[in-house]
This record gives sequence, structure tokens and C-alpha cells, in this order.
Amino acid sequence: MITTTYVIGHRNPDTDSIASAIGYAALKQRLGDTSVIAAMAGAPNPQTRYILDRLEIPDPLYLADVHPKVRDTLKRQPVTVDRQASAYEALELFNKSGVRVLPVVDGENRPCGMISLLRLSESYLLPCQDKIRQVTVTLPSLARTLAAHIETGTGDNTTFTLNLFIGAMLEESFSSRIDGYDPRELLIMTGNRRTIQLAAIERGVRILVITGGHPLDKDLLDLAQKQGVTVLLTPHDTATAAWLARLSTPAACLAEQEFAEIGVDKSLAALRQKLLGTNVSAVLALEEDGTLAGVATKSSLLAPLPYSLILMDHNELGQAVPGADLVEITEVIDHHKLGNTHSNAPISFITSPVGSTCTLVARRYRECNVEPDRQIAALLLAGILSDTVILKSPTTTDIDHQMAAWLEERSGVVAAEFGRDIFAASSSLKNYGSVDRVVAADFKLFTHEKYSIGIGQVEIIGFDEFYSMKDELLAALAKIKRRDNLFIAGLMVTDITTETTLFLVEGHTRIAHVMEYPQLEPHLYELKNVMSRKKQMVPHLLKILAKV
Repeated sequence: MITTTYVIGHRNPDTDSIASAIGYAALKQRLGDTSVIAAMAGAPNPQTRYILDRLEIPDPLYLADVHPKVRDTLKRQPVTVDRQASAYEALELFNKSGVRVLPVVDGENRPCGMISLLRLSESYLLPCQDKIRQVTVTLPSLARTLAAHIETGTGDNTTFTLNLFIGAMLEESFSSRIDGYDPRELLIMTGNRRTIQLAAIERGVRILVITGGHPLDKDLLDLAQKQGVTVLLTPHDTATAAWLARLSTPAACLAEQEFAEIGVDKSLAALRQKLLGTNVSAVLALEEDGTLAGVATKSSLLAPLPYSLILMDHNELGQAVPGADLVEITEVIDHHKLGNTHSNAPISFITSPVGSTCTLVARRYRECNVEPDRQIAALLLAGILSDTVILKSPTTTDIDHQMAAWLEERSGVVAAEFGRDIFAASSSLKNYGSVDRVVAADFKLFTHEKYSIGIGQVEIIGFDEFYSMKDELLAALAKIKRRDNLFIAGLMVTDITTETTLFLVEGHTRIAHVMEYPQLEPHLYELKNVMSRKKQMVPHLLKILAKV
């Protein structure tokens, strides 16, 4: 099974998150790993949108979540049996395939029941005494199972139940045995016995089966046609034919009409509940159109998932795409504080206190002696310029400068001009479309002991637009605070020209007494020379939380 690896950044992705994912996926593919795909856990913000459009780079695959689904562990092309097939054909399928349950499907591959090997065996090994003589058949299934030729009569797939009698005695004894039965409810099976054949035909029985490959005399054949008797000629001997006749019952008649089912798009947790919470041995998985996709059993719950993750620009599961805690994580590349949970196996974990994850990805290109193409070089450069605010953020390191210069050469763009274009194109808050989007576009959650806080950040040029939207932004923060049960929810509005941040915060009232920055008005603080959420804002907030 080919496993796909998704290279994906955090929720509410910023430029560094998306650019590093695309860049690292391109490197892995250049190194021969074609199963790696760049992905994103949210829509690009206006800045990232501008960069991708300018560089003519398509969006990475959007994954709203990676919760394991039923389809992820399902074996396609399940063994099925047609509703018109016989019990004999079902037994052959059980024997050849080794499965324990067979979905019964119609002509459009829609399930109409399910046969288990146990129930089928019980039906024939432990027959009900008052029904031991009865066989339920259609004419096509009976003829097919007996490998018989239909000499007279025609029939569709209408199902009927007949009483089976073997004509292996004198005609008088035979006639006395079938007296009292409705002739149209009789299936008579005999060999080359003309007297028995004649008696059956004269009574007008429903079906007469001649065994041993013997033909029916011409006069009896004509009489059978006149009496409306269906005559079948089978090459099998009488004992074998009688056994096969019982196994000619259509699968639809033997199937359990009530069965467990689940859509392929449902979660693996929902499948687990059906399999372990109820007394069922298998669950039929259905496509959206109701056709059968596969059969899920308890072993399906143990099947490896066909995809894994490489986390970019984050290592905390609280910031990861929903469902990441249920999926194998094979690598992490990040430049933030550690907050990851344990992994089940050793993984590659690259972290360094640099200003951008794209810096680490560019360094991996150099380490692997791979030259990025012009588009990827420009994209990685954009990620560095974005996360370091054109290399002016206090998080900027010498390595960031070195990688930016290296990428500048390979992209053919001037870093300073490119950076100014990036921020000029995305500095208006109106580009986000709504105040909710402004707050959520780059909103990250952090935890410290008993506190959970959420901080978003936007970079702008000038604060006039912010002041006109401040009350709406505060209301959006209050909504997020209630929804996520946060101690505080804040938004850093950073003016890249003055290197000043206005911090709008909705939270505990005692924050004001320990904030240690000027309070311009309720809920609003001025933080001069503060541009980094990672290196300046979050550490400061975590420190003052101990004083609250």
C-alpha cells in the first residue's frame, strides 16, 4: 500500500507556514519521494494569497481535518454475491476467498442483505424438520446449479417453494407418497424411470428433473408441454442432484435483511463503535450513492492508515490540523518553543531559534545539495521576509540573513523590494473580508499550567484603519474567548514602519495591573519595539499570568 505524506502547517496558516510546507514538499519530491504532497490546514491569508498569485504557485491541498475515515482502512473490491446467485455459488465464494461474510448485492452493486458462513452452514446442516423436504428456488438458479438443460417450460427469477420427492420406487408407492400435495408445489427428481416420469407429468407437477443425463421420451416430452410441466435434464446422479437442488436457493432468500452499514466518509471512531459496541461481525461500507465500497471487520481497525504527516512551523497538537493526534507524524520542522506530545517511534525533528521555518527549509536544500527553482526560492524568501518583517523582527538571526541572501540570488528578486511589496499589498485590514477573518487569520493557542490563551497577529502600515474597526475586532475576540474557553484572547496589530504593536485584548480584568505596558484605553495597550509574538509577546504574557 502506497502511503501519502502530507506536509502541512498549523491551523490559520500564515505565509511562513504555507511557504515552508510547499518548499519542503518540493524538496522531498526532488529527492525522489513522490508520495509527498504539500497541504494547508486553512485558507491563505491576504498576504499569502498575494504571494502565491504573484509567483503563480497553486494553492496546496486543503485539509480541513485528518481524522481517520472508514475509507482509509477499507479494502476495495470486496467479495460479493449477486442476489440471484445460488447458495451453492455462495459456498464456492466462501471457499475460494476465505471470507466469513458475503454482502448480497443487486445489479447496481447496492447491498440488499448479508450472508454469514455460520448462518448458511446452520441452514443446511440443521434444517427444520417440518420443512426438511422444501426447497426454495428460481428456475434459472435451479437449472444453473444442476448444470441442467431446460427441455420444456420457461421461467424468470420468480422465487417459489416446492416439496422435493425422489422417484426411486415403484410407481404405486411413489404416487401414494405425493398424494395430498398440490402438484404445482412439487419438484420430482428421478432417473430413467418411465412410469415415475409419466405419473409426475400426468399429475402436472411444477418441475420434473431427469437425472443421469437420460433423455425424456418424445411422447412424454409432448405430454409435459401440454400439461405445463417444466422438464430439466441434468448429468448428475439422483443423490447429487437432490443435494444440489437444496443448494439452488437464491442468495437473496438466505440473506439477513438487517445489517450494519456506514458511509465511507464517516470517522474510524464511528466504525469502531459499531463493531465493538454491537454484536456484529462486519459492517458494510457504502459510497455516497449507496453502492457497496467494502466490508469492514474488527481487523479493519488495526489496518495502517494510508497517510502520515510532516508538521511545519509548529509542533503542538493544539495548533495542528484536527485529527493530527490520531495520525503518524514522521517529521517536524519548526522554530517555536517545544510543546509536542510523544511519538510512537523515533522521528526527524528539526528545530532552531531562527526567525522563520522557511530558513530551516532553505538550509535543508543546501544540506542536500539541491538547488531550488526560481519559484520555490522566491516563495521561501517570501516566508522569511514575512515572518521576520523584512528581517527587522527581534527574532531575526544571522542564519535568516544568510538564507535570505542565498535565496535572493536563486530567485532573481531583490529581497528588500519584494518585502515592501508583500506588506504593502496586504497591509489593509479590509483585505481580510471580515473582522472575524482579521482575528482568526493567524490566531494561535498557547497553554501555561491552568491557563489557555489565544493570540492573533496582523502586520499593517499605520493604525488609522485599525481604530475605525477596533470595537468590532474586540467583539470578535470576545466571541473567540467564549467559544474556546480562553483566559485571554488578544490581537497584535503591528505597524511595520514604526515597529510598534497595539495589543487589543479581551480577558481577565486583572491583566491591566500587571501588563507592564502603557494602557491607551480599556482593552488596548501600546507596545513599542514589540513585533514578535513568539519571542516577545507570548513569553511576556506567560510571565505575567503567574502574577494574576
